[in-house]
Amino acid sequence: MDYTTLGRTGMRVSVAGLGCGGFSRLGLGTSGSEEGAVTIVHQAIELGVNLFDTAAAYGTEAVLGKAIKSVPRDSVVICTKAPFSWSSGRADPDGIVASLDGSLGQLDTDYIDVYQLHGVPPSNYGHALEQLAPVLLRERDKGKFRFLGITETAPHDLQHEALHRAAKDQVWDVVMVGFSMVHQNARERVFPLTRENKIGTLLMFAVRNIFSQPGKLAETMRALAAEGQVLASLADGEDPLGPLGFLVHEDGASSVVDAAYRYVRHEPGVDVVLFGTGSPSHLKTNIESLLKPPLPEADHRKLGELFGHLVGVGLDAPHLSSPRPRL
Repeated sequence: MDYTTLGRTGMRVSVAGLGCGGFSRLGLGTSGSEEGAVTIVHQAIELGVNLFDTAAAYGTEAVLGKAIKSVPRDSVVICTKAPFSWSSGRADPDGIVASLDGSLGQLDTDYIDVYQLHGVPPSNYGHALEQLAPVLLRERDKGKFRFLGITETAPHDLQHEALHRAAKDQVWDVVMVGFSMVHQNARERVFPLTRENKIGTLLMFAVRNIFSQPGKLAETMRALAAEGQVLASLADGEDPLGPLGFLVHEDGASSVVDAAYRYVRHEPGVDVVLFGTGSPSHLKTNIESLLKPPLPEADHRKLGELFGHLVGVGLDAPHLSSPRPRL
């Protein structure tokens, strides 16, 4: 495993972080068992992963808390998020303390490493900064969590407006941002600011369905070509490996998914790439991709030429609800 420093937090974290939400939810989202979810966490730890990202909305805080009982608490970095309701701009700020305490209880831990506001839209950023952050910082000073973070609502904030503002404030230690081969604008909108201000970054939406589901990429390219947003050749179906088959070659990527992970992993400004899975084999191959060298320069440059202008492509998100299921 490779490790890096998560911005000004000073924490040494694995460049591969296991996301406990998404479509898989450690396998619980695909009819897996709690035992299987615990096993995935244990296998990730054995492979060197030390950062785990969950949320109240995912329903995986309790199973993650159970899984990490097998290792010293200070050997892992636990990130979780407040319920979505606290990002609405209407909730009573004092009530967020109960949510924080709820997460501590679900995780069965004395402290959380990074506590994040979840999916804050640009219209509610002022509320997050002025009303919620001061309350949370008081709880931080009591030792309930170590660092404060904020995540964007990527499918509804295509220009990263919330993080563009957050990265210039001195309140947030960590941000979570969407970035991929077909949604590249964080390179200009977010990363220069996070690097300048030493804010840690957690990367989401590196793969999702557009690269992992057969046919989804081709379907998307056909739609974009019909709108004149990409070259018609990307939709002609002539390459048996699909629209991005040019990335797969002896000196390049082993697959489009491999390319997707390597593309984001080596972007200046990216600290940790999050991925989710309930499959031991996918766990291993995803980590292997994140530990490979950057894509060949020619391939990287071509991705910029083909897709650098696109915004909001591939940002499909699962539908999550706030209640925590019983485990």
